[in-house]
Amino acid sequence: QVQLVESGGGLVRPGGSLRLSCAASGTMFGNYAMGWYRQAPGYQRGLVAAITRGGSTTYADSVKGRATITRDNAKNTVYLQMNNLKPEDTAIYSCNTVNADFSWGQGTQVTVSS
Repeated sequence: QVQLVESGGGLVRPGGSLRLSCAASGTMFGNYAMGWYRQAPGYQRGLVAAITRGGSTTYADSVKGRATITRDNAKNTVYLQMNNLKPEDTAIYSCNTVNADFSWGQGTQVTVSS
């Protein structure tokens, strides 16, 4: 059974940075295109960044230029570096394949507030 464990969230002031990590176990991680999703209160979960097996990346307009998704297949881990954080980035961040093939993990809370 695949397990996804996210970490790295926290409380940060506007303009700050965070690096989120998602470790996957129980699967051939390198076989999948992976994504970072976020869900803010009152909103549906949405994809904000994705990375293919080969390392090509795409971003939602809301984070473009401020986010970088990377992956380390040897460690079965995908990362999301977020810079110049804004209050509207406040959400629970989760990872999954781009088709949401696996059960969701707990996610990691990111709160951007002064």
